[in-house]
Amino acid sequence: MAELKRRASAVWQGDLRSGTGRMSTNSGALKDMAYSFRTRFENEPGTNPEELLAAAHASCFSMALANQLSAKGYKVESIETRATCYLTSQPAGGFRITKMLLQTTGRVQGIDEATFKQIAKETDESGCPVSILLHPGLTVELEASLA
Repeated sequence: MAELKRRASAVWQGDLRSGTGRMSTNSGALKDMAYSFRTRFENEPGTNPEELLAAAHASCFSMALANQLSAKGYKVESIETRATCYLTSQPAGGFRITKMLLQTTGRVQGIDEATFKQIAKETDESGCPVSILLHPGLTVELEASLA
């Protein structure tokens, strides 16, 4: 398979607190989506980079786990993953993404809980491209269970 390239862009205008930004993806899934200090740090409705990173991780992990399970002969009905991205203020100032928590639940025929958890762990370590990207500098916690 050829190398895939996915693109997104963002424009920010103004200072951190009163400025505003817009982000778009080449696919058009996001088009001029507004974001701001308030949507990022004050829970005002809207999106932010950490929410998008969590969505990317949850969706990638669900697909990768379904693939790993199918490759091992299991029939996957559904995989639901919730990702929580932790943004923490630093003592020296600024913020750092410190942790990603994945909580995944599967409906999979013919599998026991221990095997499901083991395959989920393997997927996190080597089957999910977003997990692989995040692991070197970030704690990724995984909770896996069957529905």
